[in-house]
Amino acid sequence: MEETLRVLVAFGFAMLLVLLRLDAPRFGTAEYDEPDASGASPPILGRIAWYAIGLVLVAAVAWVLPGPDDLYLTVGDRTAAVLIGLGAGAVGVGQALLLGRFRNGAIRAPAARAYPGAILNAIGTAVLDEATFRGIVLGALVGVGLDPLLAVILQAIAYTLATRAGRTGGDPYLLFLDLGIGLAAGWMTVVTGGIGAAVIAHSITRLALFVVTGHAGSAGHRGELSEDGRDLPGWEPAVDQPDGYGPAEEGAAGAAPAGDVGAAPAADADAARTVDGFPGA
Repeated sequence: MEETLRVLVAFGFAMLLVLLRLDAPRFGTAEYDEPDASGASPPILGRIAWYAIGLVLVAAVAWVLPGPDDLYLTVGDRTAAVLIGLGAGAVGVGQALLLGRFRNGAIRAPAARAYPGAILNAIGTAVLDEATFRGIVLGALVGVGLDPLLAVILQAIAYTLATRAGRTGGDPYLLFLDLGIGLAAGWMTVVTGGIGAAVIAHSITRLALFVVTGHAGSAGHRGELSEDGRDLPGWEPAVDQPDGYGPAEEGAAGAAPAGDVGAAPAADADAARTVDGFPGA
């Protein structure tokens, strides 16, 4: 009776973890660590709260469950975890570089001040995702006798749904990336007997995507250009932008674009521009 009760309580904690992942947009974490219309990042206390709540729930599952050793909530084989994790992480870096080169046309590194929050988000999200979906969900599925391959596929689908990567308006590339992360991380977890390799590879992949695109939740450049050539909110390049990107130098604006017929005077053109994505006053 007590064992059954413990299993049910652990199941309840696990469902809370899944709901917490679904609620990532409210906290501004994971794929939703994006600046708002004014260019401000999500509040740091909200993000820390999301990571802390998740870790507490993971610890609760491990403490309540009668046989926590049946789950994958350990590092696993340490040597294999490091080697496989770094190897898979290199693949993650490679796909990010290819994305930047062939889809976005260039790699535009974000400003240096954006990196501390991005590193926290990459590592924190990876730890929580791997503990929840590979450590607990995959471990439970394998523990009840499900074929490991089928268990890996099922948890990967559940993970992809929980990230909301397929939401309306979401980036299709991230849908396949999250599914790939779920499948690869599941395989690594089963092979190494723990989530160590998955955490390493997942963290590197998320950080690489941010470095290449400036985004946590989009495969496009951070702050796509508006119609008048200005960067939209959230993009602050690490280096000067090449000609054709961003607004003209202060005091040099006003000339109508080449080829425009009957262009408005400089003062009217300045007034008609959008500033940070909103109509100018």
